[in-house]
Amino acid sequence: MAVNGKKIAVYVLVVFILYVIITDPEKAAEYVEIGFEGISDAAKAVGDFFTWLADGAH
Repeated sequence: MAVNGKKIAVYVLVVFILYVIITDPEKAAEYVEIGFEGISDAAKAVGDFFTWLADGAH
């Protein structure tokens, strides 16, 4: 039953994403940009953390 719920959630998400892209491509591009900025910031934070650890964590 949980697998079916996951499949339904994925399908709903895909349909929503396609709807946003088709109805407002400029807004969809903004969402993608925001997402990539978030991923970039997270990766930079992880890199900073490991640099801090490698430097002796002080």
